[in-house]
Amino acid sequence: MNLANKITIARIILAPVFMVFLLVTVPYGELIAWAIFILASITDALDGYIARSRKQITKFGKFLDPLADKLLITAALITLVGLGRLHSAVAVIIISREFAVTGLRVIAAGEGMVISASKLGKLKTITQVIAISAIMLQAGFEDLVAMDVSIDFLVDLSVWVAVVVTILSGIDYFNKNRHLIRLG
Repeated sequence: MNLANKITIARIILAPVFMVFLLVTVPYGELIAWAIFILASITDALDGYIARSRKQITKFGKFLDPLADKLLITAALITLVGLGRLHSAVAVIIISREFAVTGLRVIAAGEGMVISASKLGKLKTITQVIAISAIMLQAGFEDLVAMDVSIDFLVDLSVWVAVVVTILSGIDYFNKNRHLIRLG
């Protein structure tokens, strides 16, 4: 197993660790959870860079990398809904898109094909990481106002940008791979 795939597996392991620190009341638990979330998110770019630079791109990595992203994002969304910090409709929309695209990838795998992450899919992940980070950091900045724009508005904006980009990237995957739907 190459280094890039090991980093991806580490990201999968970090998802439940992140959840524990977000859910359990310990000193600086939310800050630790946020740091773990950011570390795991950064490793998403790192594993791809390593795989490309070392010419070690594998089918396993192409499949596992987006799965690791989905696990981390889904863990964060469900936890934030459980804590009452995110509306469940947002989580349902994002997670539904993730399941739909994963289903498309399963159909592709059955046909011997791999659907790699698209640029819009990568943008989707970035907007989701920003939105989740904003929600996690929001409690520490509730009274802060910058340029007459409230932090709550900026957090809400980041969430809705993530939702829109998530939907658009899902539509993009299905449009580009509609031939697979006919096969499946």
